[in-house]
Amino acid sequence: MKVKVKAFAKINLLLDICAKRNDGYHDLFMIMQSVGVYDTVTVERIKGRDIFISCNIDGIPTDSKNIAYKAAEAFFNANKIRITSRGISINIEKRIPHAAGLAGGSADGAAVIVALNQIYNTGLSEDELCKIGATIGADVPFCIKGGTLLAQGIGEVLSSVKPLRKCFILLAKPDISVNTGKAFSQFDENGKTHSPDCLGMLKAVYYRDLKDISSKLENVFEQFIEVPNRVDIKHIMRHNGALGTCMSGSGPTVFGIFDKKENAEKAALCLTNYAKDIIVTTPVSKGCKVEIIE
Repeated sequence: MKVKVKAFAKINLLLDICAKRNDGYHDLFMIMQSVGVYDTVTVERIKGRDIFISCNIDGIPTDSKNIAYKAAEAFFNANKIRITSRGISINIEKRIPHAAGLAGGSADGAAVIVALNQIYNTGLSEDELCKIGATIGADVPFCIKGGTLLAQGIGEVLSSVKPLRKCFILLAKPDISVNTGKAFSQFDENGKTHSPDCLGMLKAVYYRDLKDISSKLENVFEQFIEVPNRVDIKHIMRHNGALGTCMSGSGPTVFGIFDKKENAEKAALCLTNYAKDIIVTTPVSKGCKVEIIE
């Protein structure tokens, strides 16, 4: 059996780090949004007991270091699937920029869990799939559900909020990568100078006020993570009509929210000397979408 899944990227409309926990993780407060950039993850059951991973781009691990591999193992263990029945191949066709703060790896892991639920006919609910996902990565539960959600705890406590209105989102990733673990270490060393307006953002999201949401975009990582060209990228986006700009996750991707597609596209053209990956997209209501079951 073969299952093909679209695994959508995410942005953080708001990201606050509340405190470091005793277990070494951090309590977070995030408003997260799925966007229309996606990896295609194809999972197929094969004979044997091995997990094989292939990918269309270089630099992505194809062994047990890949979160897709860890997702498969977590699924098998949670469902007590016999070793002899664990043979699968996973092909990842990447479109989400790598190490960009867009949850590309987490999206792939989420897609594997969703696909295996179909392949092994385990009939798990979305919440049960999220519980498995939380054991391998804080963003995986969101990537399973997707849409517009409030994420708390380490990211695994998800609450529904009103969906983002139709708009256009411009993503611009400079030609660097940011290690998320190191980014959190910098928070532990430096702390934050101030906290985002969490309640104000919740109110703006409740009323689906795109201008108010855009005015309250904030990410505490920007207070201590240096990203080349970030100031220039934001200026260009605003100059071309962005309602608001922000960095996603631990970076380095910067995004702008636009109410007009032509403004987003004009800004994209102006960013070619400042960013490696430039994408105009829209909000989507899902984290994973099953495309083909054969």
